Amino acid sequence: MTGALDRTAPALPRAEIVPARRAIRQTLSNALIVTRREVRDSLRDWRIMAPIFMLTLIFPLLANGMTEMFTEFFETNGADDLLPALLPLMPMIVGFFPVSISLVIALETFVGEKERLSLEPLLSTPLTNTELYLGKSFAAMLPPLMASYTGMTIYILGLVWGEQQWRPEPLLVAQIVLLTTVQALVMVTGAVVVSSQTTSTRAANLLASFIIIPVSMLVMLESVIMVQPHRRYLLWYIMLGLLVTVVLLIRMGARIFNREELLGRSLDQINLRYAFRTTWEQFRGPVGDRFTLWRWYRLSVFPAVAALRTGAVAVLICIVAAFAGGWIAAGHWAIPLDQFEANDETLIANLQSWFELGQDNPQLIALAIAQNARVLLVATLLAIFTFGVLALILVMLPFGVLGFTLAQVTASGLSPLPFFMAVVPHGLIEIPAVLIAGAAALRLGSIVTRPPDGVPVGTAWLRALGDTLKIGLGVVLPLIVLAGVLEVSLTPRVVEFVLTH
Repeated sequence: MTGALDRTAPALPRAEIVPARRAIRQTLSNALIVTRREVRDSLRDWRIMAPIFMLTLIFPLLANGMTEMFTEFFETNGADDLLPALLPLMPMIVGFFPVSISLVIALETFVGEKERLSLEPLLSTPLTNTELYLGKSFAAMLPPLMASYTGMTIYILGLVWGEQQWRPEPLLVAQIVLLTTVQALVMVTGAVVVSSQTTSTRAANLLASFIIIPVSMLVMLESVIMVQPHRRYLLWYIMLGLLVTVVLLIRMGARIFNREELLGRSLDQINLRYAFRTTWEQFRGPVGDRFTLWRWYRLSVFPAVAALRTGAVAVLICIVAAFAGGWIAAGHWAIPLDQFEANDETLIANLQSWFELGQDNPQLIALAIAQNARVLLVATLLAIFTFGVLALILVMLPFGVLGFTLAQVTASGLSPLPFFMAVVPHGLIEIPAVLIAGAAALRLGSIVTRPPDGVPVGTAWLRALGDTLKIGLGVVLPLIVLAGVLEVSLTPRVVEFVLTH
């Protein structure tokens, strides 16, 4: 067994001898060996396949019956115009149903083999971890996709040949099929990751709720978009985001998959003491026994900030892209700002009132600080569950609005200098805080996709959490406090000076 396991080390020479293209082809060829074995075993197990395909055949027929009822109801009440929006909705739901049922196959890819005592012979093969993981993933994807395509085909053919005589556009059908496919891939790849990191099918089934619930909510959002034909282009962006998620899940699964750990781990347990100790040690850093604030910043905080260079560049690119996108969008939705009944005297009076109110009411400073802190905190929390994607989106939104506003001001023939100076004084402090916080959130969310070599994914995430906490408390919070003070106390004065000179 030991000799067989040693053969799975990453020092296999073939990837270094043959060209990269042949190495990829060989990896896929070896992975398909596992895929063929797994698919044959799944098709032979009638206890799994019979319920899946029975439900796959029955549910489209039920959906056809419900569609006929809705069609008759709409026609009776003079709402025929709603039918073109309703009919494309059901194929997507019909395709999602068998995928959610077939998720049990993906959840049992590894942990099921372990409980059946058939995992150890499989792991002793000379396949690499990547080949074994990809083979299992492909095998888990095929039955759900087959069931999904079968269900959608039955439903669409029922509409085409039934009383509705629905003739969908080929592009619409392609959009529905592709969207269902990427949703299935997200669910299956996520389930395979869960199966490779748990020790029992019971735990895997419980963790599957973290896959089904978000995807179900996404299907609801897609349903809302689907019934609004002029906004169906948004589904292509959702599809692109799901494809990125699939790539991240496959990369994460292949990266953290370890056959030795899978064989040796027999019980899942939560070690809160270890989690707290690891996070605290990373938060404290190598300051030793002589803890001082300066030593903490110099030895722990500043090195952690310096390690965010790549993430900060990614956040900066997204911010610039959002600003440019807002500027371009302003050309399509012009707002005649020059027709607003406002003048410099009114703006000056409002700014003076704001400044005087801020002097007498320090709560405005606390409000500005709380708003920025709340947004960055929510972005960090959402990054944990979305590989950092939602953190980037939340960070980008204000800059998109800023680009849109400045473009509208310029297009209306107004001077952009006052609006520009309304951002610069506190923005010089706030924007670096947003960059650093966004980069830390991005790293916290994406560390699971590529943990450092030799470090378990849980430990890597806890260390990233410690870095995020110390950067947030040591750098981001002081910056947004200073930015809040400047936003209330200095920015109105600067804008007032620009308007009066």
